[in-house]
Amino acid sequence: MNISYSGQSSKIQIPGVKRYDFQPYESNGGSIVAVAGNGFAVIAADTRLSSDYTIHTRNQNKLFPLTAKTVLGSTGCWSDTLALISLVQARTKIYEQEHMKIMSTEAAAHMLSILMYNRRFFPYYVSNVLVGLDIENKGVVYSYDPIGHCEKSMYKASGSAGPLLQPVLDSLIGAKNVVPQKCSPFIVFDKERAVRIASDAFISAAERDIYTGDTVAINIITKDGCEVRELQLRKD
Repeated sequence: MNISYSGQSSKIQIPGVKRYDFQPYESNGGSIVAVAGNGFAVIAADTRLSSDYTIHTRNQNKLFPLTAKTVLGSTGCWSDTLALISLVQARTKIYEQEHMKIMSTEAAAHMLSILMYNRRFFPYYVSNVLVGLDIENKGVVYSYDPIGHCEKSMYKASGSAGPLLQPVLDSLIGAKNVVPQKCSPFIVFDKERAVRIASDAFISAAERDIYTGDTVAINIITKDGCEVRELQLRKD
């Protein structure tokens, strides 16, 4: 019996035996930046949807409002994103009908964690960031790993350009990389400065990450509702 090796991964090929590969996941790119402050929460995501070197669309919104004070941003495998979002939105409506009230941001964050943990043996291949206002109208940011572990913070970057965006937020908001340390962590700022930081971070990331680009959708959540803005990025 002759055994040959071919391809970069040196897979064994046996004559007369067919090999079937099952690849359930595909990364479709996309990045998210979220910043929270006193009385507001800002979340931004680019609109490019791609696979490898192919751009499927330049206008895919990755921000999904759950309530008037809660928005979920999701990137990664787009089919998993759609499946998870449809489930979350359905559970949100069921909660409203059963309890006769709007789901709070804390309850939505807890629900999302449970739904993702239920799929821990075949997890959703997504990067989720949930933002909103708590019961005291203070901004909060929740980030997740693929099996539902949740971390509450004041700012977070996720997605394909997450490793590029997070250090920018650490420096400009968390003051973790400032020498000498003349300012305290979590610098006090308003929503307009948060929008500028998120916008500048995406402009920089678009120069380095081919899966981030085209347009940035920005949602600004306050007690008065959710304001939507757009920022144009490079198209190549």
